[in-house]
Amino acid sequence: MHFSMRLRLSMMMFLEYFIWGAWYVTLGTWLGRQLHFSGEEIGLAAGTTALGAVVSPFLVGLMADELFANQRLLAAVHGIGGILLWFASTQKAFGAMYAVLLIYSLCYMPTMALTNALAFRQMKDPKQDFGSIRVLGTAGWIVAGLLIGYLRVEATAIPIRVAGAASILMAVYSLTLPHTPPLRAAHGFKLSNIFPAEAFTLFKDRNFSVFALASFLICIPLQFYYTFTNPFLNEIGVQNAAGKMTMGQMSELLFMVTLPWFFRRIGVKNTLVLGMFAWVVRYVCFGTGNSGSLAWLLYLGIVLHGVCYDFFFVSGQVYVDQKAPAALRAAAQGLITFITYGIGMFIGSWICGRVVDAYVKSAPTGNVLHDWRSIWMVPAIASAVVLLFFWAGFRREERTPEERAPVAELP
Repeated sequence: MHFSMRLRLSMMMFLEYFIWGAWYVTLGTWLGRQLHFSGEEIGLAAGTTALGAVVSPFLVGLMADELFANQRLLAAVHGIGGILLWFASTQKAFGAMYAVLLIYSLCYMPTMALTNALAFRQMKDPKQDFGSIRVLGTAGWIVAGLLIGYLRVEATAIPIRVAGAASILMAVYSLTLPHTPPLRAAHGFKLSNIFPAEAFTLFKDRNFSVFALASFLICIPLQFYYTFTNPFLNEIGVQNAAGKMTMGQMSELLFMVTLPWFFRRIGVKNTLVLGMFAWVVRYVCFGTGNSGSLAWLLYLGIVLHGVCYDFFFVSGQVYVDQKAPAALRAAAQGLITFITYGIGMFIGSWICGRVVDAYVKSAPTGNVLHDWRSIWMVPAIASAVVLLFFWAGFRREERTPEERAPVAELP
């Protein structure tokens, strides 16, 4: 891949994840501390991204694969999304806030699969190229967190306004991306266009079915991390929580570029298993750590995010790209997005909010406090169950010639 193309795709990933990292990480802190929303309301607000992911297969599987060029869709939905984020920052009531965030998520969540599909279309060897390009998305999330932490505005509406401005910038930049036209001829709207029937043939493969189900299940405890880590750290007295949470994305930078090594060294199954095991350890660290002598456990739990995300989700994206036929890769990515960031995280957003509300403790100061140790044990146990299911159900696959190549031959 030419350097200029790599640079353009990398900047696309940077802006894509800067937007999400700028508003989503501190959403729970803002809604809880300033607007006094309950845990369930915070969970539901965070879960709007999951409902947005439900429409991803429609936009990606039908519009991107049959009707419109990817870069034009990206420009349209990011432009609308930027306006919606700014409007959301002015809302005070839960109902109005939820409605605006839901409409915004319907715009943003499809762009994750769109950017992946656009990037894959420009690559000769996605397994080798994707990690080093997607890593700039992680860098975008880090810069967003450091900026919000430096400004000390975690409990305000400023983060969501920063994200809105970045979304407008992304809309303009999308028009400069490589022209990526549809791969299939348009046949008009049909219900089957949302998920092409051919895409479901992937589930005839036992391993793909086990992978898809495990991906769905692991997204339920995942929502605990995304929704309540920042409120948790702020509540127990960790300073600059948003900035310190970027240590998780910094670890992503390391593990993202080492993914090809792990693929070749231990194979797909063991890479995915290590990712899920890290989820269990992370939640146990959160449940036992504190802001004093055991603060190192909190930092370890945060740093493990790189293993949790890269080894399962990024590895999973590459796995899906390898399994799907060329003309259906965008639809397959959208299908997995629907299963994970859609159904899985929607259920997780509802469950995590209910769990947090179940462990509210009274405080003499009048502030809402929580039994965080009990809260974090719930996703720890859930992640362990999913890990055992995947380990037992996913059979080791025959390695490709490239995967069998000696590790020393890696570039």
